[in-house]
Amino acid sequence: MRVIVAGGGIVGLTTAIALREAGIDAVVYEQAPEIRAAGAGLGIWANAMAVFDELGLGEQLRSIAKPTEMYFRDPAGKFIDPPGFSKDDHRYLLVQRPELSALLARAAGRDAIRPNSRIVGYAESDAGVTVRFEDGRAADADLLVGADGAYSVVRSQLVPGSDAIAHEGHHAWRSVVTPPEGVAVDESVIVLGERRTRGGFVPTVDGTVYWLINQFGSSALTGTPKEQALGRAGFLDRTGWNPVLPALIESTPDDRILYNQIMVVPPLARWVSDRVALVGDAAHALSPHITAGASLGVEDALLLARLLVSAEGVPSALAAYERDRLPHYAKVNELSKRVEDSATPEEFAANYVAFSHWMLTR
Repeated sequence: MRVIVAGGGIVGLTTAIALREAGIDAVVYEQAPEIRAAGAGLGIWANAMAVFDELGLGEQLRSIAKPTEMYFRDPAGKFIDPPGFSKDDHRYLLVQRPELSALLARAAGRDAIRPNSRIVGYAESDAGVTVRFEDGRAADADLLVGADGAYSVVRSQLVPGSDAIAHEGHHAWRSVVTPPEGVAVDESVIVLGERRTRGGFVPTVDGTVYWLINQFGSSALTGTPKEQALGRAGFLDRTGWNPVLPALIESTPDDRILYNQIMVVPPLARWVSDRVALVGDAAHALSPHITAGASLGVEDALLLARLLVSAEGVPSALAAYERDRLPHYAKVNELSKRVEDSATPEEFAANYVAFSHWMLTR
């Protein structure tokens, strides 16, 4: 069996690795000149670590990641610990996205990655699928996997009218920075602030610090990204108890601050056809307030590989994959919306850990 994976991001590379581990010939086609990852810190929860352990990558990933915990404080600095949950429901690993991407690219193998390959469409037949590229090339396969993110070309053909939409008023700012002189960061601090703002910082394994801020229901943005982030840092500290976050933001070069209008993919009625399947953000790009998009997406990859090995034929495997994923992500969206709609920091924290508990124990 030959599989074409569209997209060389975290989930696309993991899909190729899982398929190859299952004895399936998989090749990643990436539109960029090389495998690279824009972004800063990435949370990897225990469900995703189980996938990477099964693929033989767990120990390598742990060596470049820092264990941390997702607890919250209110804007006065009060620690929030919702009752009824264990520490395991809060624990995850923080890894720098470029380092994880490089690890996965090595594991997939350079012979399995085709850079400078922008997919523009495909045609299905009973025998397989033919993928077309921007430069006029074409490639045949038994299966096309769309792992090409929120702006997926594969999804736009499979499910017309499914373009990603702006999560109106939801913006995010983040970076990884070396702490400035006189600023010590030895623990993570994440705050649920006023005006539906959330943010804080997490130390990484190499001594740098990942800081982030996001806001729901923001008014129109003005100023530079640094000014926008600093303004919202004020919503996270009503008494002056946390001077570290503005110091980290202030010390970050302007061109190192990543800003995003958050985009989401509305729930889809279908994820597959007989010869095409979606994984990761191409199928379910979520608002990142639950910080679990990658952890959920790599589960798609492993499940798809397992079903392709065990089912009788590609169409049967894809139908089983869709039957599993659609109700699964209906629940994900339900729990995510509860987090987003939380009225108080305490309610947000309780809904957040309820989601992580479900994700880790279902």
